[in-house]
Amino acid sequence: MVAPNLNSKDYYQILGCSRNADESALKKAYRKLAVKWHPDKNPDSQEATTNFQKVSEAYATLSDTKKRQMYDQYGEEGVKAHEAGADMPGGGMGGFGGFPGGHGGGMGGMSPEEAQQFFAHAFGGGDPFGGMFGMGGMGGGPGIRFSSSMGGGGDPFGGGGFGGGDPFSAFLGGGGMGGSMRGSGMGGRGMRGHPGMRSSMPSVAKQYDVIPQGTIVSLKGLVNKSNLNGDRGVVKQYISQSKRYVVELEDSDETLSVKPENLLQHVHVRIHDIQSQPELNGETGTIITWCPDKVRYSIYVASLKKFVSLKPCNVVLDSGTVAKVTGVESKPELNGRWGTIKNWVSESNKYDVQLSSNQIIRLKVENMIL
Repeated sequence: MVAPNLNSKDYYQILGCSRNADESALKKAYRKLAVKWHPDKNPDSQEATTNFQKVSEAYATLSDTKKRQMYDQYGEEGVKAHEAGADMPGGGMGGFGGFPGGHGGGMGGMSPEEAQQFFAHAFGGGDPFGGMFGMGGMGGGPGIRFSSSMGGGGDPFGGGGFGGGDPFSAFLGGGGMGGSMRGSGMGGRGMRGHPGMRSSMPSVAKQYDVIPQGTIVSLKGLVNKSNLNGDRGVVKQYISQSKRYVVELEDSDETLSVKPENLLQHVHVRIHDIQSQPELNGETGTIITWCPDKVRYSIYVASLKKFVSLKPCNVVLDSGTVAKVTGVESKPELNGRWGTIKNWVSESNKYDVQLSSNQIIRLKVENMIL
């Protein structure tokens, strides 16, 4: 697969697919790009909105058998004529052939609202931010592929379609994994997918201030490789000398050395103590974005099929999540340190946080951020 070119007007180049790509490859490319550029994942970004429209428009055409045939033979003009014509044979994502202005009309024909509608339709009404990282044995969602060192592999979308699964809810996978979704290769299959290997490995001292190996993350705030911001990957190891993480990118053998501040963990959270919207309290969601300017998380609540923007004091991170201490005025020397959340004390809305093997402190919820 070639790199997507969002500056192109060619639908195949936009998705980063060859002209002979099969339906599975097209779906995979669209899903990855739609997740990366979804406007709710990139608030206040016109670039994201535009790119989301572009990839949705490209896939809406190429996923429809008849429209793809017309596009391959006659280009944009062929699709325009097809959409303006009478006969609209079904295929691909049928039912989306008649966007006002014609989405085949060359970049921009699909409105933001239509792109959102198509996206929801493409993912079968499931939690679009729920299933991206549901790798084998992690809750049954469709998975993404990392290299064989993660023990996974295979077609990330199984047999076909999106299966009505959580196109984004795979950020998390199933329960029992502490705060962060882990790759399947870090579970019962052991190293490189061979059963029994894990039991033969030497024990390693627990590091409470390090994001665990196998945690799924997104890249953010990169300067020299800004084109990778929003891409997903898995933590392979932590290099204590450089204080950086080695991250293997999704669908790639490429690895990057990344500072902690350039990673966003995608974790399950529980909503707590919202006075203005009490109906949200107790709901669980997925952290999609951290907005530092607003000091809020953007959280997708699957049961309500909506996004909410919440302050850290209203978000309870799962036990086992590794987060950073911030805003502690009484002991400023703690700020910037990382620790593992052991439990949440609901009465005081505080965490017990383990910083090291012999140091546990209690902090307000808002003093621990991802």
